[in-house]
Amino acid sequence: MKVRLLDICHGRSGDKGDTANIGLIARKKEFYPIIEKYVTAQVVGEYFGQMVLGKVERYELPNLWALNFLLHNALGGGGTKSLKNDAQGKTLAAALLRMQIDIKEKIEY
Repeated sequence: MKVRLLDICHGRSGDKGDTANIGLIARKKEFYPIIEKYVTAQVVGEYFGQMVLGKVERYELPNLWALNFLLHNALGGGGTKSLKNDAQGKTLAAALLRMQIDIKEKIEY
């Protein structure tokens, strides 16, 4: 079953220098194990491709039903140096929420 992250998560994003920060928050407690299982640092790195030149780190916050991703070297040097349209990474959560994951579990919205 294919699921858009937008259907099971909220997202927030921002930056610190050249590192983008994306938070994914499950809409229901039952959705957290799904995003924990399928939305890995590797999957997020592959999704953004050459936009992220450094490593992608994932931090788990199960008590908040959330995952936090740090995308290193993703902002072209950061807000004051970058020529990118979104040098602060504010739209990256919206971009990630458009990703589809292929899951084995059956879910009810």
